Amino acid sequence: MTEVPEAIVCEGCDAVYQRTLLKEREVARCSRCGTELDRHAGDQQKRILPLTVASLIMFTIANLFPIVEIELRGLRSQTTLAGAVVALSNEGMSLVAMLVLATTILFPLLQLLILLWLLVPLARRERPRGFALLVRTMQSLRPWGMIEVFLLGVLVALVKLSSMATVLPGPALWAFVALTVLLTAVLAFDPRGFWEMAMGAPAPVPDAGAAARHTESRP
Repeated sequence: MTEVPEAIVCEGCDAVYQRTLLKEREVARCSRCGTELDRHAGDQQKRILPLTVASLIMFTIANLFPIVEIELRGLRSQTTLAGAVVALSNEGMSLVAMLVLATTILFPLLQLLILLWLLVPLARRERPRGFALLVRTMQSLRPWGMIEVFLLGVLVALVKLSSMATVLPGPALWAFVALTVLLTAVLAFDPRGFWEMAMGAPAPVPDAGAAARHTESRP
C-alpha cells in the first residue's frame, strides 16, 4: 500500500482533501459534512512521552501500595487493588473480579506499554515495528480502561464507610487520583498525531537474513 502523506480523508463522508499546514489553534473541517479533518497539535507531541512515563510510575504505586486502611473497634484492615480482586474472587464473584482486573489493571497497563513502545522510537525519529497494528489496538482498548469509574466507586464507598469506621486513605488512592488526571491528558492525544510523527520517520528495515532464508526456501 502506497502512503500519500499530502492527502487527508474525511472520516465522516470519505471526501479526499489536500493536506494543508495549520497554524497554532487552527482546526480543519470537511466542507461537505463538517467532520474535523485535522487540528494543530501544538506541543502535545513533546508532552505525551513524559506524561506516559509519569502515568506508568503512578500506575505502579497505585497497584503496589494499599488503597485504604479501615479501623473498626481496634481492628485494622488494608488492601491493594490486586488484593481486592482476590477477595472478590474468593467471595464467589469471579465475573466481577475479572472485570475489575481487566478494566483497572490489564487494559490500562497494556495501553501505557503500547504508548511507550510507540513513543520512544518516534522520539528518535524511528518508526517502531508493528506501528499500524499497535495504534489500532490502542484505540480499541480506550473504551475498556475504566480507572476513573473505579476511583469514583472507591470514593463513594469511603464516604459511606466513614460513618461506621475510621477510614484512612492509602498512598494508592492518591496515586489513582493522579493517574486519572494523567490518563485523561494522555488519552486525549489525537491518534492522528502518531501518524504525523511516523510520516517523518523511516520504516523499520526488514531482517536481511530472514529475507535471504525466505528466498532460499522457494523451489
